[in-house]
Amino acid sequence: MKLLLVGATGLVGREVLRLALADARVSTVVAPVRKALPPHAKLQAPLIDFDHLPPDAPWWQADAVICTLGTTMKVAGTRQVFSRVDHDYPLAVARLALAAGTRTYALNSAAGANAASRIFYNRVKGELERDLQALGFASLTHVRPGLIGGERDVARAGEGAALRLLRVLGPVLPHRWRINPAPRIASALLEAALAGAPGLHIVTSERLL
Repeated sequence: MKLLLVGATGLVGREVLRLALADARVSTVVAPVRKALPPHAKLQAPLIDFDHLPPDAPWWQADAVICTLGTTMKVAGTRQVFSRVDHDYPLAVARLALAAGTRTYALNSAAGANAASRIFYNRVKGELERDLQALGFASLTHVRPGLIGGERDVARAGEGAALRLLRVLGPVLPHRWRINPAPRIASALLEAALAGAPGLHIVTSERLL
């Protein structure tokens, strides 16, 4: 199958790309990016500007989309920029892919996603989930990890200490509070995309251990 992956350079996106390129069920991975990726026989990596997505690009037509786009408030700088990256870009990709005939979408969301939340991060994630559901994909999966375990290119303030603490306390914590390894999240996203099961599906953090 042909897979469209957006967010291929992030922590979870890199793992999705690695798994997809090694999976015999995947014939092609299209990963639009802002910076070039290492070449691979199964990979197409067009350079794009997410503020000016090409509406007529042939690679929007795929069997499934996996979206792992996301940033932090520290990197974004403002709520407006954060919302654009974590909500507007994934939604724009979804609309273009759906218009081109793609019927399956798998999103890397967040454990606290809730459009009515008072917490800005959780609210943005919840608004994206809500708006994706309104589009009408035949198969839509929201994967909702908690704290993600793995090596990032840029360390996130406070996250390293939290990860170290959770690694120590992990065996005695409820499952929903434990670390979700990036490869496990990536596997859940890829399997959801490959399966394309009809309807809406939620993968909670307890299932990502």
